[in-house]
Amino acid sequence: MANIQFQNIEQVLQELKRVLVLRNYSYATSKSYTGCLKRFLQKHPQEINEPNQVSIEDFLLDLYKDGFSAQTVQSYLQAIQFFYREVVGTCIDLHIKTPKRPTRLPVILSHKEIEQVLQVITNRKHRTMVALAYGAGLRVSELTDLRVGSVDFEEKMLHVYQGKGKKDRVTLLPDVLVSELKKRIEGKCFNDYLFESERGGRLSTRSIQSVFDRAVKKAEIKKPATFHSLRHSFATHILEQGTDLRFIQKLLGHSNIRTTQQYTHVSTVSLRSIQSPL
Repeated sequence: MANIQFQNIEQVLQELKRVLVLRNYSYATSKSYTGCLKRFLQKHPQEINEPNQVSIEDFLLDLYKDGFSAQTVQSYLQAIQFFYREVVGTCIDLHIKTPKRPTRLPVILSHKEIEQVLQVITNRKHRTMVALAYGAGLRVSELTDLRVGSVDFEEKMLHVYQGKGKKDRVTLLPDVLVSELKKRIEGKCFNDYLFESERGGRLSTRSIQSVFDRAVKKAEIKKPATFHSLRHSFATHILEQGTDLRFIQKLLGHSNIRTTQQYTHVSTVSLRSIQSPL
């Protein structure tokens, strides 16, 4: 790849977006990389065409000082590396190591807490969305991307097209939601969104995340739960039912079984059977 000489940050960001689209990166990754690189170049505009390891290290160190997590700092580093290697075309390797991410167990909601959250959501569409996210183990973007054709009532399956990593998969369609979902698709075409916004088209992920956040607060649940906790809870609960870890891996769309194995650390069924020696 021939080196490109950029004149300004705007030109850099436009080219970065173009390359990300050509490489078929997701919208979320494109938005993240663009934001990270913009912040870096605003602080170090002199590095627009040539990386300087000291400048990058100083930038990452400042992020730590500002309270950014190791995971976020790693995202900044990945964006910067992608830019210099894939957009600028430099062969320089950035030998920068970031601290190991702290190991945190996912936040799991109990069955009772899930019920409490659903009970305080009065909007039927929103309640169905939150219930489906839990019952099928969906990421928020996968939920809002669902089309009418994603639902297979005959096989009681939900088809997730182009999920994280641009991968298709099949997951569970909860029996208790079949009747409500059939009502939602009446009069709709195969490619219409299953859960459209009030103005038509795709519902934003932020809007349903806000619905969930308000419901957790209203239900007086003290755990630091996020929308993704619904997916964590799905995986943990079906593991506690005795579902094989390999099947859970496929339902969640994990490439690596080690990602799925984290739920063995939060399942409490076996732990509850152990008595304290005190």
